[in-house]
Amino acid sequence: MSRNQQWMERDLAVLWHPCTQMKDHEQLPLIPIRSGSGVWLEDFDGRRYLDAVSSWWVNVFGHANPRINARIRQQLDSLEHVMLAGFSHQPVIELSERLVALTPPGLDRVFYADNGSSGIEVALKMSFHYWRNAGRDGKQRFVTLTNSYHGETVAAMSVGDVALFTDTYKPLLLDTFKVPSPDCYLRPEGVSWEEHSRTMFAHMERTLAEHHAEIAAVIVEPLIQGAGGMRMYHPIYLKLLREACDRYQVHLIHDEIAVGFGRTGTMFACEQAGITPDFLVLSKALTGGYLPMAAVLTSDDVYQAFYADYATLRAFLHSHTYTGNPLACAAALATLEIFEQDNVIENNKALAARMARATAHLADHPHVAEVRQTGMALAIEMVADKASKTPYPWQERRGLAVYQHALARGALLRPLGSVVYFLPPYVISEEEIDFLATVASEGIDLATREAVGPLATGGPRSFHDPG
Repeated sequence: MSRNQQWMERDLAVLWHPCTQMKDHEQLPLIPIRSGSGVWLEDFDGRRYLDAVSSWWVNVFGHANPRINARIRQQLDSLEHVMLAGFSHQPVIELSERLVALTPPGLDRVFYADNGSSGIEVALKMSFHYWRNAGRDGKQRFVTLTNSYHGETVAAMSVGDVALFTDTYKPLLLDTFKVPSPDCYLRPEGVSWEEHSRTMFAHMERTLAEHHAEIAAVIVEPLIQGAGGMRMYHPIYLKLLREACDRYQVHLIHDEIAVGFGRTGTMFACEQAGITPDFLVLSKALTGGYLPMAAVLTSDDVYQAFYADYATLRAFLHSHTYTGNPLACAAALATLEIFEQDNVIENNKALAARMARATAHLADHPHVAEVRQTGMALAIEMVADKASKTPYPWQERRGLAVYQHALARGALLRPLGSVVYFLPPYVISEEEIDFLATVASEGIDLATREAVGPLATGGPRSFHDPG
């Protein structure tokens, strides 16, 4: 029995894995990973896999990055954790200063949580509570875009709209306004991304005009709807949304958990619209993919709405045990230093251009409806019929065939349904990008043949990849 097999058997005896129909693993082997270095993961039998999805979108500077490792080791020798209620520490202060300086003007306060979903809950609660403290108790509802995803906790699911994750739990969810997404994949032929995004904003304008008195905030994934299939739209939508939120006195929450820290081609997606949201939620790449942490940045105006004598009960009494953990802060500080010292955003432009060139031929594939890209995120949409963009039935699990082929070739490509995407660490080389493009092309050819794989009868899109 191989070492991989030994670890797999031990795993399946005790673990329940995320976003997985566990019965699949009767046929689909688990991959136990022994180590990582740069863009590569290595299993216990010595096989390597290029991590094309940054281990669920978190890793930006490679596995076992020596600079991040060193910063965490240094922190280990002085302080591993202390509660952040009534106490503080150097790394969290320095990180907060860095984040305030790095983010768009007007985001002057940082509140920490343990993960992305928890960060979304913080922003939603903070917005609701702000209006309550301001004497506007009627502003209790939230507006979200169709096809959006904001996490797996109950309020985060409430403002999401990917049926796979929300339908089962509908009785638990908040009642929200859902506005049609500006998703440019759905634009009419001959219409530009900007024109389509402008046109689609009419739905948001109408919702805010009619219901602003009861709306606390609008929440969006700026520029890229990640778990909804890497669907993309133009920055003009964000600019129009900021103007409308100001006009109707509604908060704007930007969920940049997946798209922050350079994924869209700028440090933060909101920069491309030249705007500042009322709440900016960050996680994933914040710590370079090392440790769980989320940061919610907001304005001093929001902060002051909670600043009062204790007896007024205006305080934001929300907490997480590991809020502002020093080790996570150290990882985040090292990550931000790499961004600053290595000119990462500028260097990524060449990598993004190479991704575009390496996959350009797939636009002519008979079963590819679109190859789309925003910065360091590139998506290839497989379809049953190219002319009509008719999708494959989810039961056929075409993306799973790509995933299995990629593993056999030494790459981790985990599609979103029938959408194959690249979201690699920024330390990937141009040659490694070419390798991924070759593997993806082979996998798409294989997956779009008439026959489907042995797991085709499995559950609905069970290999859909949540952020």
